Amino acid sequence: MNIVDLRSDTVTQPTPQMREAMLNAPVGDDVYGEDPTINRLQEMAAARLGKEAGVFLPSGTMGNLASMLAHCGRGDEVIMGHRAHTFLYEAGGVSALGGVHSCQIPNQADGTLALDDIRAAIRDDDDHEPVTRLVCLENTHNRCGGVALTAAYTRQVGDLVHARGIRLHLDGARLFNAAVGLGVDAAVLAGPADSVTFCLSKGLCAPVGSVLCGSHEFIGKVRRIRKQLGGGMRQAGILAAAGIVALETMVDRLAEDHARARSLAHGLAKLPGLVLDKETPDTNMVFVALAEAVPFDADQFAQKLALAGIKVGVVSARRFRMVLHYWVDDAGVEQTIQAFANVLRDEPA
Repeated sequence: MNIVDLRSDTVTQPTPQMREAMLNAPVGDDVYGEDPTINRLQEMAAARLGKEAGVFLPSGTMGNLASMLAHCGRGDEVIMGHRAHTFLYEAGGVSALGGVHSCQIPNQADGTLALDDIRAAIRDDDDHEPVTRLVCLENTHNRCGGVALTAAYTRQVGDLVHARGIRLHLDGARLFNAAVGLGVDAAVLAGPADSVTFCLSKGLCAPVGSVLCGSHEFIGKVRRIRKQLGGGMRQAGILAAAGIVALETMVDRLAEDHARARSLAHGLAKLPGLVLDKETPDTNMVFVALAEAVPFDADQFAQKLALAGIKVGVVSARRFRMVLHYWVDDAGVEQTIQAFANVLRDEPA
């Protein structure tokens, strides 16, 4: 049976070209700054995002955490959305490990934070209150449907917070999906941000790792924090080699994932009993809910899909997320649509 794994683009495996590059990568001790492959990846990433420098980290979660610890001191405050990955899915690390207070304001349906809400959340100079140091945005926005934040919006936020002496961090785990979806350069989307992290291990297909970019001074602080967090790696150029191939070969093809997401959404929309999120998909994510008439909850439905070789992400009692990526082809999309149809008719897998 062919397995179609749509739970996340984190399930991607390295391509044959990546495996070959990993095998042949020249390496050194990265803590000493002597791994030539990591150094090359960091330089490539910074250039792609229009920043001065970059640092390779094991994960996007560590990248976001290190950014917030570099921008904020203990007792400072960071403003973020109530549906942000940094708030929901990073184990409260910024508070537990950094003593940084978080202020959550509502994410709009398009993943943005309303400018008026940001203004209202910025603290006055009052001894009773934490100091607002940082605002975090997410692009694409995971829990808002994989929507891409525009360059114009990010510039507005940057102008607003910089005028108040506040920094802007961009959780760009899927920033290249946003760039491809919007048809703009990733550096344009990252331009207003003082720091930006992106994942190599999602749609870009590398096995592990993220890169965090910013100024030389900022990255110097992050390297120390990375060491404190246990992220100082040695001959990790073996991993970085796959990241280089990812940046060289996997960015432009993200458009194929977006096209297949549209095909999947179009096919599912024809099936009675399914309700797609409005305007889904924006990039490579499809969110769909079960209508009230369907006699299964999402967990039960997912178990039935699994019998047909389809793995989906359950995000609430009656709602799924499906993420398209390099390892899902057109046949996989058709297999998924047919499996949904069969379960809705309560037919055997």
